[in-house]
Amino acid sequence: MKHNQDVVKEEEDIRMLKIANKIKELRIQKGYSSHENFAWDNNLNRVQYWRIEKGRNITMKTLLSILDIHKISLSDFFKDME
Repeated sequence: MKHNQDVVKEEEDIRMLKIANKIKELRIQKGYSSHENFAWDNNLNRVQYWRIEKGRNITMKTLLSILDIHKISLSDFFKDME
C-alpha cells in the first residue's frame, strides 16, 4: 500500500517529466537535434540543460530564461499541460 507521501512524489515526478519533455520538444522544433548545441548557442550550461531535459529540478529563473529563448509565455508553455 502506498502512503500519501509516495503518491505525491510520483505525481511530482510525472509533472517534472512533462515539463522536461515540453522543453525538449521546443528545442527540437527550433531545429536542434542536440541539447549540447542548443545550450552552447544560447549561452546555457550544457550539463544543466541536459539535466533539465531529463526531468531534474529546475529553478523558475532557469525556466523563464528558456522560455525567453523560445519567445513563449509562461501561460502558453503550460497551456494544454495536465
